[in-house]
Amino acid sequence: AVPVIDASLQMKTEKERIARCYEDMYRAMIAKDTAALGSLLDDRFVLVHMTGMRQPKAEYLRSIAQGTLNYYSCEDTQLDITIKDSRALLTGKSRVNAAVFGGRRHTWRLRLDIDWEKKDGGWLMTEARASTY
Repeated sequence: AVPVIDASLQMKTEKERIARCYEDMYRAMIAKDTAALGSLLDDRFVLVHMTGMRQPKAEYLRSIAQGTLNYYSCEDTQLDITIKDSRALLTGKSRVNAAVFGGRRHTWRLRLDIDWEKKDGGWLMTEARASTY
C-alpha cells in the first residue's frame, strides 16, 4: 500500500521550509555570507529596491560583499506564505537595521514580497520587491 500524505501537512512543511529560507537569507545578509545567500537565489533573481532600481543576483551579492548594502539585524518578523504548485509568494514584514548606499544606519519597517520557485526539491527566490509598511 502506498502511504497517504496529508495534503495540509505537506503544505505546512513546505511553508516551514520557505520560512526557514527567509531566515537563512537574513542571517547570510547580516554575516555578509554571499555564498550562502547566493545558494538561496535563482540565477535569474532580481531585487527591486524601494526606489524601483532593479539589481540582478550578481550585482546584489557584490553590493553586500563590498559594503554598499550593510545589514545588522532583523526582528519582529511576520510572514505570509502562499504556495501554488511549484511556485510560492512570501510577504515578510520585519524591522531591519541597515545602512545602504552610503546612508546612515537606520531601522526600517521593511516589507519584502518574494517570488519563489521549487527546483530540484528546494525553494529558490526568483524576485524580491522591497517596500516599507
